Amino acid sequence: MLGCCGCCSALRPRYKRLVDNIFPANPEDGLVKSNMEKLTFYSLRSPEKLDRIGEYLYQRASKDIYRKRYKFVEIAMEAMDLLLMACHAQILNLFVESFLRMVQKLLEDTNPTLQIMATNSFVRFANIEEDTPSYHRRYDFFISKFSSMCYGNNDDMELRDSIRMAGIKGLQGVIRKTVSDDLVANIWEKQHMEKIVPSLLFNMQSGPSKSTDTEATPSTPPLLAEAVLRELVSRASFGHIKSVLKPLLTHLDHHKLWVPNKFAIDTFRIVMISIQPQYSYTVVETLMSHLDQNLTSSPKTRTSLAVVLSKIIAIAAGESVGPSALDIINNLLMHLKTSVSTQHDESTPEETQYQEALINALGEFANHHPDYQKIEIMLFIMNTVPDPSHKSKGDHLLQNILLKSLLKVGTQYRTVSFEKAFPVSFLQPLLKMARAASIPIRIIVMQIFQQLLDRHQNQHLLNVINVSHYPTLTIETPSRSDILFTHKYGSNILQAIIESMSQENHLEVLKSSYNTIALVIVEMACGETMQEFLLFILGVQQVAVTEVELSPKHRCNLHSIAISLLILLGRCTGVGPLVEYVEKLIQARKEEASYLLPPLMDNDKSAPSTLNTNLPHLLVDKLAVAECLQQAGLECNRVQTGTPYALNQTDISAHRHSWVDTHSAVRNSVVDASYNDIESVSSSPGVQKRSLASEYNFESMKRVLAEPTEASKREAREKQMQIGRTFRETAFEDLVRRTEPKHDVIQNKLNEIFNALSAERQISASCGVHAGSLLLAANGGLNGPSMIEPGKHHLAAGGQRPIYENNFPELFFY
Repeated sequence: MLGCCGCCSALRPRYKRLVDNIFPANPEDGLVKSNMEKLTFYSLRSPEKLDRIGEYLYQRASKDIYRKRYKFVEIAMEAMDLLLMACHAQILNLFVESFLRMVQKLLEDTNPTLQIMATNSFVRFANIEEDTPSYHRRYDFFISKFSSMCYGNNDDMELRDSIRMAGIKGLQGVIRKTVSDDLVANIWEKQHMEKIVPSLLFNMQSGPSKSTDTEATPSTPPLLAEAVLRELVSRASFGHIKSVLKPLLTHLDHHKLWVPNKFAIDTFRIVMISIQPQYSYTVVETLMSHLDQNLTSSPKTRTSLAVVLSKIIAIAAGESVGPSALDIINNLLMHLKTSVSTQHDESTPEETQYQEALINALGEFANHHPDYQKIEIMLFIMNTVPDPSHKSKGDHLLQNILLKSLLKVGTQYRTVSFEKAFPVSFLQPLLKMARAASIPIRIIVMQIFQQLLDRHQNQHLLNVINVSHYPTLTIETPSRSDILFTHKYGSNILQAIIESMSQENHLEVLKSSYNTIALVIVEMACGETMQEFLLFILGVQQVAVTEVELSPKHRCNLHSIAISLLILLGRCTGVGPLVEYVEKLIQARKEEASYLLPPLMDNDKSAPSTLNTNLPHLLVDKLAVAECLQQAGLECNRVQTGTPYALNQTDISAHRHSWVDTHSAVRNSVVDASYNDIESVSSSPGVQKRSLASEYNFESMKRVLAEPTEASKREAREKQMQIGRTFRETAFEDLVRRTEPKHDVIQNKLNEIFNALSAERQISASCGVHAGSLLLAANGGLNGPSMIEPGKHHLAAGGQRPIYENNFPELFFY
């Protein structure tokens, strides 16, 4: 019997004998190392036997698993690992099929030890780089099994963590093995990502997301899951990143992880940091698209989504340029508009928080763009604000929200040049909003101006209206471009502010308006622009004196603002005589009418019994101010001859001075033209200033009077519009009927010519010359201005207007 067994053993293939020899008699002794070296040497010398060796090891391991001899199974798996590591890349495919079958067999068993061992073997296999492509391998089973291991819930905490760690490592191995090989099954398919991503997120949310130790290798399931998610996102291309984001968003939705949103914020930060920079804006677009799908969700959920967006949008801003940046801004604005449109009554606190989160997201996004793009963003937002003439409640809410968004972007902008910060396409609608009837809107507009005007951080110093000195005020001489900007648009800004202050006695409006004009003075005041500001201050005083609809407290507040701005202007420009004059005026008001000085008086508070604002000796005198300028060696002609600012002047494209009196308009147009010439020449070195009196001559007055009046221009425009309407609205047959002559001139002329030709044939040859002259005359009548009615040759030659000039009535003259 023994001999027979020995004979049978000798007849067995050598590779089987070598495999059998690596198993010891006692499984506790472990793998026989010397015999394992023989098997390895044999497999390297005869690589064609590798597939048979692997198959035989798999058969033995399967029998041992069935008999629950797990020690022998571990020995077989160890031998598999050693052979795998010894194989060269060229012959690896011959062995991999058997190896993967062995790993799958161990993973299918319920023994946790075998599962962990099989996973570790698979991870080692995944780290091997193969040169030969594999056409037929599929990892569906491994993805499903490793994902299920990530949800291990064993009662033993240590064993549970070990199983979860093995599952996460197995998913990492699958990712590494598949993303680099285009010929294997696509790991980015929906059915795979819906298993991998939630498994990682489940482990991440079960513990701290940031490592507190110094180990290079993550030692807990949450940390390892985070590392694998980073690797997965970093390997995703542009077409695959959404395959990761969709199951991520679905997991957050199903497990209600948006409220509170700490885990969502941490997860998206991990994604944004790990993703390739050029694809980062895709995450923002996907998140905003998810916000679109949750418009019917609770305000808390939408607010949390918006907060997550605000936390990550700054990371994407650096890579978003051109259309992608404006597309994100437009989406945020659309969400704001949708939020406002859904509010039927007063906005709820939850909805307000949602809107604030969107505004913060917009501000964070704009903050990471260069300044020139911030201007484009602000202009883009300004163009979406409804016109202030819209009186509905929804429009007011939308105006408020969009202007808050504009203010958020403006706080991130650092102004260098006012010409760049206030392009006319942005300034014009902004000034229109500054005249709106809504108080909150006017306050927000003033805050926008303050953010863009304050280049030296003086705003907090000018919040309080007073006549005291500002010792810490930062003042810098304005540049030439700023001076030109003031000459061009300064009057429009000042006009909008004076109209805003004059609408009602609201302290917040008055304070914000004062802060704005004070910043304008600090940033732009100099000898060349001083007269404009003085006319504005005199205009504020004039409104307080002349407007009959203002309350007494409102008048007093305007007087207080005027005197505060005047003393600030004198100190900023260093005009000593003006400062002395204003200080004397302030002292006189303190003694006789302290209510004409700051602080402002609110409508709700009691006031002195007598508020007499018509005290000429306590008001700012225009001639006295002009004299102060003259003493300081500055120009004072505009202050002396010009008219202070007034109300009801709203057109930014028109000049500030729009007089009702015709003669006054003529006079001031000449004065303003002369003043502009002087200002232009003063900015040009080496050019002699022209005398103002040189323009007051007969020729200049004659030119002004020769210009067409406004009435004639208006009449011409109306006539032109009437002709255009006639041609647009009248039927074609009516036009033909109105334009055709009353009698057939051409037919009559042709009849005359034909009669002459027939008569010519009857004339003898001796009269040929005469007939030729008649024909020549007839042809001339057809082609030249001699085409007249029969019998009227002498009249036409005598000076009567030819009939062809009457064919076209006045309707055709444009």
